[in-house]
Amino acid sequence: MSAPVLAIVRTGLVTAVGLTAPASCAAIRAKLSNPTETRYVDSNGEWIMAHQVPLEEPWCGRRKLLKMAARVIEECLADVPHSDWERIPLLLCVAERDRPGRFEGLDDLLFIELQREVNCKFSAESLALPHGRVSMGVALTGARNLLRQSDAPYVLIVATDSLLSWPTLSSYERNERLLTAANSNGFIPGEGAAALLVERADPHSELVCEGIGLATETAPITGEEPLRGEGLAHAIRAALAEAACQMHEVDFRITDIAGEQYYFKEATLALARVLRVTKEEFDIWHPAECIGESGAVAGMATIAVAAAACAKGYALGPRILCHAGNDTGQRAAVILQGRERL
Repeated sequence: MSAPVLAIVRTGLVTAVGLTAPASCAAIRAKLSNPTETRYVDSNGEWIMAHQVPLEEPWCGRRKLLKMAARVIEECLADVPHSDWERIPLLLCVAERDRPGRFEGLDDLLFIELQREVNCKFSAESLALPHGRVSMGVALTGARNLLRQSDAPYVLIVATDSLLSWPTLSSYERNERLLTAANSNGFIPGEGAAALLVERADPHSELVCEGIGLATETAPITGEEPLRGEGLAHAIRAALAEAACQMHEVDFRITDIAGEQYYFKEATLALARVLRVTKEEFDIWHPAECIGESGAVAGMATIAVAAAACAKGYALGPRILCHAGNDTGQRAAVILQGRERL
């Protein structure tokens, strides 16, 4: 029995430029950005800039992850009766286990605290997915399997992450990964939360996930091998195969790229490997220019932006490729299809 095609029913998004999905996506569309000084300094004595989420209290660490995640859950499930929440599996996407400075308790305590925060015990099929930026591909695959195997009406995918801790920032700064006055080849760190409510697609679904591809790049940014873009290309081909389409039939791309040359080069190489028909234009959007490098939220944000673009009518076409990649080589690609309302 094949896995069902997924429909994206609703999104939630908390970023440095908006505390809801509509606000964040409108700011991203307008290319608004608001990096501010953190309380940390780099090796040159300059304040490290970051895209910080402005909440009502100065929470930090796992507590802030909790508060941001609760916001996107409530936004995403606003139209679902609270009494039905316990039937919904929650897939909680967090930072990969080997990321420098990772907060403690993300695989267990955060899940327990989050259920307490929203006053709901989600389905027993819920679980945490510590896969960083590629969590969106892993979670959508898991959601497909859950909807095929169970009678759950929906699956809720939630990502929450922050790079704003000294152990994390100092590690990236030492390795010349941060964008600073002395380093133009870097990213501005960020934080946030994102959520997707998905269900089995039907003829009335307005945005569906047609294909998912997962792969591994053998020359990650942390390695020494020459980059050829084969891992991302393989993920894209797998997603295209599931969607039964070719690369030239995709209208535009949305990616998690946050500013580093390595990932722009990878996207270019992967495109050259997969695209076999010339396209005059093939735009690529990268929301991280507005919300920063936000870890596990980055991949999910690409889908939230795609959903807003389709709903508001500014998408460059109905078929969208979203892709993301972790520093250690994991790659994910997703093909989305926007449909006209019936």
